[in-house]
Amino acid sequence: MKPLAQTAGIDSGDYVVVDRSINAKHGHIVLAVVDGEFTIKRLFKKQGRTSLLAANPTYPNIELKNEQELRVGG
Repeated sequence: MKPLAQTAGIDSGDYVVVDRSINAKHGHIVLAVVDGEFTIKRLFKKQGRTSLLAANPTYPNIELKNEQELRVGG
């Protein structure tokens, strides 16, 4: 699997524009707020499981737990 940054085309120094009118779906790149912390990752949402997949291998994926708060900004 190719790193997400290559498939997303988001490189260091790029600006990201967020369209808040789009409902986030599985596979979309999203601006997410997890427990008050902002991140941009690919949304994985299947079989009752929600994760945020990192493009940069330096950062971990986020496997959301029931007690965590997730808000998706677009």
